[in-house]
Amino acid sequence: MYLAFVLLSLIASKVMVKKDKEIMKQENKIQLFQESCIRTHWDEEQGKWYFSIIDVIAVLTESARPRKYWNALKGKLEAEGSELSQNMGQLKMLAADGKMRKTDVADTEQLLRLIQSISSPKAEPFKQWLAKVGYERIEETEDPELAFDRAMGTYLKKGYSKEWINQRLKSIEVRKELTDEWQGRGMKEGLEYAILTNEITKAWSGKSVKNYKKLKDLKKENLRDNMSNLELVLNMLAEASTTEISKEKKPKGLDENKDVARKGGNAAKQARLEIEKQTGKPIVTSQNTINILKNGKPKSIEKDI
Repeated sequence: MYLAFVLLSLIASKVMVKKDKEIMKQENKIQLFQESCIRTHWDEEQGKWYFSIIDVIAVLTESARPRKYWNALKGKLEAEGSELSQNMGQLKMLAADGKMRKTDVADTEQLLRLIQSISSPKAEPFKQWLAKVGYERIEETEDPELAFDRAMGTYLKKGYSKEWINQRLKSIEVRKELTDEWQGRGMKEGLEYAILTNEITKAWSGKSVKNYKKLKDLKKENLRDNMSNLELVLNMLAEASTTEISKEKKPKGLDENKDVARKGGNAAKQARLEIEKQTGKPIVTSQNTINILKNGKPKSIEKDI
């Protein structure tokens, strides 16, 4: 029991040292407008934000089918001779199912022009929000700790406890180190990352990602956002162990990386079994966001992406 908690503490302390410097270097970020989630991407080279158009339309129109609304709007703009929609691109952003998927995006200038074509009482407040987002980015460049504080504030607004938020932010950094290691081993983002993640999850929790989500009654929701503190910590231990083993073993190809993933997951499995033996309670449970949050379930990113 003592060894398990020592291992978990080491993982946590290692990440805490980096959190204010590294976590906010991530280009993709979820931001809140009136408690609704907007996925954004910061392009360092161009020095500009890109926003998920589907998320923006969902907020401004309150449509249950924002993608359908966007498709109709694109057709209308093209019929009017506007090239606005043609000049917009796509970027991979975190989808509601936890995977990175391409979605239509617009920069601030394009978004302001697009808003003119949408009749909404939220249009003016949204324009003010866009200006605020741009200003905050300048502040965060000068003082990275502000970005961490704002991420904390975002999760707090969604109803999560401070204890849970700390674990979630730590897990992001641990995951980033793991995917960097996979990338260095030639693994491909997307399918191969998903296969390796599934191996880790099965090894430590005894369930595949699919069955884990089924246990928690999740469909497209993010699994980690529905984990308890202890589930998050054990998942971190599994992923951090996988990273360290990979650095030592230097696996080649998918099969060797799968073997390393299982070994990393098994390290956390031993901790899980020991804790369950001492407490007499299972760690992997059906508890989800509704149970975890103190103030009820937050509004999630629009599922229609």
